Amino acid sequence: MAAIIVQGKEVAQSIRAELANEVAELKKQGIVPGLTVVLVGDDPASQSYVRGKSKGCEEVGIASELILKDASITEEELLTIIQQLNENPNVNGILVQLPLPKHISETAVIEAIHPDKDVDGFHPISVGNMVLGNETFLPCTPHGIIELIKRTGTDMSGKHAVVIGRSNIVGKPVSLLLQQENATVTMCHSRTQNLEEFTKKADILVVATGRAHMIGKEHVKPGAVVIDVGVNRIETGKLVGDVKFDEVKEVASYITPVPGGVGPMTITMLLKNTVAAARKQANR
Repeated sequence: MAAIIVQGKEVAQSIRAELANEVAELKKQGIVPGLTVVLVGDDPASQSYVRGKSKGCEEVGIASELILKDASITEEELLTIIQQLNENPNVNGILVQLPLPKHISETAVIEAIHPDKDVDGFHPISVGNMVLGNETFLPCTPHGIIELIKRTGTDMSGKHAVVIGRSNIVGKPVSLLLQQENATVTMCHSRTQNLEEFTKKADILVVATGRAHMIGKEHVKPGAVVIDVGVNRIETGKLVGDVKFDEVKEVASYITPVPGGVGPMTITMLLKNTVAAARKQANR
């Protein structure tokens, strides 16, 4: 029996409808959530992501601002902009689009954003609170992955989850969030030997390697929930995931497509964090 396809776009639209209602209620209290995105340079992928964020803000009623800066901006100048945004009470969330030009330290920029406005969830304080299980802004893609799994009706407690990929953006944080849902988590990566031995035992398989079609049906336990985080453009120009979708869907119980699976959730969780930041700052 073929897997149920988890349409991230539909889940994202549902969450955005909830957020729009929440923003409308906040506005009645005189609170207008505001997100400022800083884009340095003219990377086409970054520009596309930023357009998606602006569109999402408009959809749910968040005030959005885009600050465009040439790639020649100095690190000091960028840090000054961030400090000004930290001090601006109308800005609830700050996002500096990555990657940055090589002469600018991404670490310094991320650390400069006040944790109360760190809606990307990358500040060391945010990450530390996530590790401890404290309330914090969760990184958007891992948060979106957990939400997608929940929307399948899967109870993660006691399940064996296998995460392939150990990046700071997806692999590591999603493994922590799965543990907080009481899953037993195995981390696999490029140095893992006999990968299939681990993946075959997974009730929940999260693949975030950035390697097209790396995972086939031989890697997947029948009935597993498969979350494909990869977005790869192959020679034909087509976007594909890290999972061989057509064959794995015949084995899994649930599977996310690429595109249209995890991707739409990332911006939606950013919007959710921004609304939460506005509420938190208003109640201080």
